Amino acid sequence: MTSTTHETAARLDAEDPLASYRDRFVGSETPLVYLDGNSLGRPLRTTGERLRSFVDQEWGGRLIRGWDEAWMDLPTVVGDRIGSACLGAAPGQVVVGDSTTVLLYKALRAGVAARPGRTEVVLDRDNFPTDRYVAAGVADELGLTLRWIDVDTSAGATLEQVQEVVGEQTAVVLLSHVAYRSAWLADAPAITAAVHDAGALVLWDLSHSVGSVPLELDTWGVDLAVGCTYKYLNGGPGSPAFVYVAERLLDGLRQPIPGWMGHADPFAMGPGWTPAPGIRRMISGTPPVVGMLALQDMLALVEEVGMVAVRAKSVGLTEHALALTDDLLAPLGVGLATPREARRRGGHVTLTHPAMREVTARLWEADVIPDYRDPGGLRLGLSPLSTSYDEVARGLARVRDELLDLGASGA
Repeated sequence: MTSTTHETAARLDAEDPLASYRDRFVGSETPLVYLDGNSLGRPLRTTGERLRSFVDQEWGGRLIRGWDEAWMDLPTVVGDRIGSACLGAAPGQVVVGDSTTVLLYKALRAGVAARPGRTEVVLDRDNFPTDRYVAAGVADELGLTLRWIDVDTSAGATLEQVQEVVGEQTAVVLLSHVAYRSAWLADAPAITAAVHDAGALVLWDLSHSVGSVPLELDTWGVDLAVGCTYKYLNGGPGSPAFVYVAERLLDGLRQPIPGWMGHADPFAMGPGWTPAPGIRRMISGTPPVVGMLALQDMLALVEEVGMVAVRAKSVGLTEHALALTDDLLAPLGVGLATPREARRRGGHVTLTHPAMREVTARLWEADVIPDYRDPGGLRLGLSPLSTSYDEVARGLARVRDELLDLGASGA
């Protein structure tokens, strides 16, 4: 780094009111530069003790009694905490369990069934692959038509684009709140209202916004939403996802994978399935108790800090990354595939150059960890509570060095 770059980063870290929280994360004391928090968040130091305590005391000590004492209710207890801390959702509308893919399937199938006679699902061509694949599968199963929105891959779906395609045949509109490639932050309140004007339901994928961008699902009138917990909620590899269903829809919603844990009386073991009242009906199989342990530690931290402060730090980090890109990388021909306007940008930044695949491989060997997304995109996932301004500066300085070594030039 140049002395000016180092001094700027040092000043920003000194002024950062959340800087001290970084020490709570495993690995923060090492020189490794971690810029992939929107793929997998760092673990909290307290999680190691929680895992050991769980094995020794709850699992090892209480054994099967743990189900009656706490585990059975964890999906809704933890769901309510996610709703309160991150989603702007009143209790009884969020449950944890399954993967994002499975919950997306459940929510989409249930949403389509709640709009009988309608034959179309709307989504954009640059939505996350799982969303597109699940939608195509549901369309094949039910004989539906997919209505595609063609979006700018450096941005995302706009209100005007949604208004152009929704109509009397639209059952569900499926969109990502923050686009996985560009970090485009969709206008969720306005789009939700437009979908409702067409008589359809909206299903938001919150995987790249939960824990990074404040959400107000109840206030916005959102119908359905899903999201993962291993990115900004630091739940660990494969930690379970969550699903939100607005209270007004719950009594009439029938999910497509009825399992014994979503039954009104799981231990009746009866011949037929009667859905549990409320959000619990969205559960299918045995809750992933171990998978919710690390998540609870991060939720406690988010509750302590508050999403307004988290978002302020997120904006600061991405603004810092943009400024460094303009200074260090733009002269080498690096482009930006992320909105510059903070209100339209989530918590990551994508930089483009034909050499970025090779640059990413070189960076990983040097313990600088971003990720790569075609075409030619180096993605910086800046997790607000575990990332420092100095870390971003060191990472982008190394990107510059690798590009120079590969002969990059802005000419």
